[in-house]
Amino acid sequence: MAKINFGGVEENVVTREEFPLSKALETLKNETIAVIGYGVQGPGQSLNLKDNGFNVIVGQRKNSKSWDKAVADGWVAGETLFEIEEAAEKGTIIQYLLSDAGQICAWPTIKKHLTKGKALYFSHGFGITYQERTGIIPPKDVDVILIAPKGSGTSLRRMFLQGRGLNSSYAIFQDATGKAKERVIALGIGVGSGYLFETTFQKEVYSDLTGERGTLMGAIQGIFAAQYDTLRAHGHTPSEAFNETVEELTQSLMPLVAENGMDWMYANCSTTAQRGALDWWKKFRDAAKPVFEELYGQVACGNEAQRSIDSNSQPDYREKLETELKTMRNSEMWQTGAVVRKLRPENN
Repeated sequence: MAKINFGGVEENVVTREEFPLSKALETLKNETIAVIGYGVQGPGQSLNLKDNGFNVIVGQRKNSKSWDKAVADGWVAGETLFEIEEAAEKGTIIQYLLSDAGQICAWPTIKKHLTKGKALYFSHGFGITYQERTGIIPPKDVDVILIAPKGSGTSLRRMFLQGRGLNSSYAIFQDATGKAKERVIALGIGVGSGYLFETTFQKEVYSDLTGERGTLMGAIQGIFAAQYDTLRAHGHTPSEAFNETVEELTQSLMPLVAENGMDWMYANCSTTAQRGALDWWKKFRDAAKPVFEELYGQVACGNEAQRSIDSNSQPDYREKLETELKTMRNSEMWQTGAVVRKLRPENN
């Protein structure tokens, strides 16, 4: 394990150079990896593992859209694709990749197949961290481990096919066999991680829930909407407002940040843009900081977890979700965005 300095703080990381794929395959050569759930993370992780040469099966509810997707992706019913309970029985490592609400519902089925020496794998610390709310309390004689790719399952798969990799965090909640660390690192390499950094189940879920509600999804939509609405209220056209709010950021500026950092992006913009950004960024930080503190507090006390459990467990959750997403999709800003995307040169 390497120690790498991140901004003055040393952290433990695992790279693909020190733990190559060949070592991961050797570590798990006698394991059957049962990926339970074929929704968000399941497809990317299972396909990457399969393509990397691991012994993988998928467990999914039959006669569902996700089952049909698994078949379309090449999983064969009765050979590599099974009902959830049968896959859990066959697997020595159970990758529990159902939604958080789905994990709560399926837990009694999964738990009875967690026999001594197996490993229970998560990609989110939710079920374990909030176990007094979820009821997910694993037996003491199984390993409980986590690999959390820092991105969607779709991105994980796309980057794998491009020869790249998403960075992932890893954690060990329970080491019953003495092999939990080797198992979790091997799985992290197997699913296509760039490098692995150490965390805990609690820290993973606290940072993840904060990030999703914050800069990754919630805050970015909020700040997009605020700027777009301000420009429109002052007479700017939808096209101009969208380009200055979203399109320039996603297509021009964020790739520069990803390439070489924020200062690199600033350095490649006009001096007028640089001066304005340097003058204003701290005002936005100071305005947003109290909101982030409130958000983190709601995550840490479990209120956000309970909100998710209550909402996502409702029988009409998906219908309500689609209504909310449709409202966003049909807003002027994102309807404008659909037209702008069609006009990109690569789409013509």
